[in-house]
Order: sequence, then structure tokens, then C-alpha cells
Amino acid sequence: MPAPNDQPITLALMRQVFYSAVVCDALDAMGYPHQSPRVQLKPLTTTGVLIGRCKTTLWADMAHPDPQPYDLELKAVDTCQPDDVLIAAAGGSMRSGLWGELLSTAARRSGCVGTIVDGAVRDVNKMSAMGFPIWARGTCLYDSKDRNRVIDIDVPVEIDGVRFSPGDLVVADIDGIVVVPREIEDKVVQYAWNKVNDENVVRQAIADGMTATAAFQKYGVL
Repeated sequence: MPAPNDQPITLALMRQVFYSAVVCDALDAMGYPHQSPRVQLKPLTTTGVLIGRCKTTLWADMAHPDPQPYDLELKAVDTCQPDDVLIAAAGGSMRSGLWGELLSTAARRSGCVGTIVDGAVRDVNKMSAMGFPIWARGTCLYDSKDRNRVIDIDVPVEIDGVRFSPGDLVVADIDGIVVVPREIEDKVVQYAWNKVNDENVVRQAIADGMTATAAFQKYGVL
């Protein structure tokens, strides 16, 4: 279906109707079948769908004192823009809680709408209370100082072999996380928008008595 009044499909509109699976289906249809990491990154603090633009950070494990602790992670947080989703690519490290309440507070002040951490976080209760969306592999009590640090920001990063580039569209919910490269975003967004409408039609047809087989034969949507 076209966007209301033929207006562009904005992030605000996407947040009303999109979910990770329909965007993943749209990417499949465009010939991009590996845009969702197959690792357990789960929402720890909120429910619903997180949609925004990638703000990337690359992390590394440490085994020595850090002469400039927190330097680049603070820079990343302070340079977030409205609708950014901070991506912490840490290779699944569980050495420390890379993200917590104070970083969430600072990131939100900069306009960040959520964080996806390929590793551990801490302060989950406090981040839940403030309603800040966090996806992560799990939790760890240890502070990141001298255990993990950001080594680069605003560069392409990977989670489970899936590339997240600065500014890419990212969609996350309980089912998983999917990222849309900028060069195909318009086509993917329109396809996903249309598929949401098609699924609504099929759902109603089945609710009205049509069999799943007949519905698929008629609409070609599953």
C-alpha cells in the first residue's frame, strides 16, 4: 500500500507497522539473505520494536591498564544524533558489562533511541526503569575499565558476519535484529510496507473462514 497521502515512509511510520521478520522477508526478496545475525541478542529492558539508524562502535578485549579509559565510548555517546541506535560490536565478549545506566542516560540526551550490544551489559533494572531499549547477549557485573574498550567509532562493523554501517536502517524486536544497507533502503522499505498490508489481508481472509492453503494460492503471501 502507498504511504498515507503518498508521503514518504518515515521512521515514525515504520515504528507503527514494521517488525523484524517482515523487513527480513523484504531483504530476502531483494536478494540480501544474510542481514540478520544468528546469535542470541535479546531485548533486556523493554518490549516492542526498536527502529533507527546505526551509530557504530568497535570494541576490543583488554588485558592491561587503559591509559585513556572510556575515551572513545564517551565520544560516541556524545555524538549520537536523534534516531540513532548505538551498535556495540564486541565479538560477543562477556568480559564486562559494556553498557549501563549512565551511558544510557547520556545517549538518550544526545537523541539515541536504543543500544544493541554484541556482548554483555549491566544495570538492567535501572535501564528498564528508564525505559531505554537494550539488546544484548547477557549481563556481566564487571566494569569495562581495563577489560574492554572502544577502538573505533563510525566505521562499518560486523556482528556474526553481518555488516552494520553508519546510517544503515536497523530494526530489532523479540524475534531478532535486521539491518538494511542504505543503497537498497527505499526498495526494501516499500516492499516491507506492502507486505504488511498483504499479510493483513490474508489474516482477515483466514479469520473469515478461508483455509491457509486457499489463502496462499490466492494471495501468495505467508
